[in-house]
Amino acid sequence: MFLEIDNLVKKLILISLLVSPIVLLFLGKDYFDTGKSICFSQLLLEKECLGCGLTRGIMHLLHLDFKAAWEFNKLSFIILPFALLFWVHLLGKLINKPFFKFFDKLY
Repeated sequence: MFLEIDNLVKKLILISLLVSPIVLLFLGKDYFDTGKSICFSQLLLEKECLGCGLTRGIMHLLHLDFKAAWEFNKLSFIILPFALLFWVHLLGKLINKPFFKFFDKLY
């Protein structure tokens, strides 16, 4: 079964799960495009890893800017659908109606 948590914590998690996608949509697709990288691979080895550009790619993908998302990180086209399915699964778990039981095997 899902973690045993009290109702207040469950409500706070549910609210944050519902509000976070809205916040990401209002931030704008280029919100994360500038600034210094925090990737250890880039900081220590000066090489990009497989995750470099994933946040920026997903933000552009959420705003339907497919070309920029592809240029930042091609994996965003794979990661975002799975993240959305897992997001829906977590919402279902919080309201006691799990939608995708195969995610239960992951944790």
